[in-house]
This record gives sequence, C-alpha cells and structure tokens, in this order.
Amino acid sequence: MNVLEDLKVWNKAMKLTIEIYRLTNLYPIDERFGLVSQMRRSALSIPSNIAEGAGRNSSKEFVRFLSIAQGSSYELYSQIILSVELGFIHQKDVYPALQLLDEIQRMNFALQLKIKNDLLTKD
Repeated sequence: MNVLEDLKVWNKAMKLTIEIYRLTNLYPIDERFGLVSQMRRSALSIPSNIAEGAGRNSSKEFVRFLSIAQGSSYELYSQIILSVELGFIHQKDVYPALQLLDEIQRMNFALQLKIKNDLLTKD
C-alpha cells in the first residue's frame, strides 16, 4: 500500500481536476449535462483511479489502475480539444491544463514502467 499524499502524480491529478472544474464553470449552461459532465468525470477519474490502485495490495493491480487513469487522461485531452474547437473555451485558457495533463501522462507512464520493472526484477 502506498501513502497517497506522497505520490506526485496523484497530487498533480488533483490539481488538474480542480482546474477542469474551474474551467468548465465557464461553459454554456446547456452543456452542463453534456460535455461539462463528461469532462469532470474524466478529470475526476484520473486521481480516483490512481488512489484506488495505490490502495490495492499488489503492484500488478496498481499498474492496472494507473492504466485506467491514463485512459481517462486521454479522454480528457480529447474533450479539451473538442471544447476549443466548439468555441466553448479559448486555447490560451486551457494551455495550463494541457501542460499539466501532459506532465501527468508522462509521470503516470513512467510510474507504470517502474512498477513493471520492479515486478520483473523480483522474479
């Protein structure tokens, strides 16, 4: 089991989720149950799955949940790009969130590789 607050990727994912909630407050009211809801769920899924995996009893399960979090991060990326294309938000406004998202994706992937490597060296 991991100490959640010590995981930098989880902390950054929490910050990203807060940023996505802040950004989606600017969307049209008629998107509240559409894209806004989907983006918030995708964003929230990232730290939630990291947390669930960290709380599991095996490294193999942790990697599985990190992989799910990674999938959610790519969903969110697509939704952010779509939001810009639809004119709901400006590129300059999402740039910090996209930078943070990229950093989270890289950290998550690196953590998965490290855990997998650790599993291989144990055998």
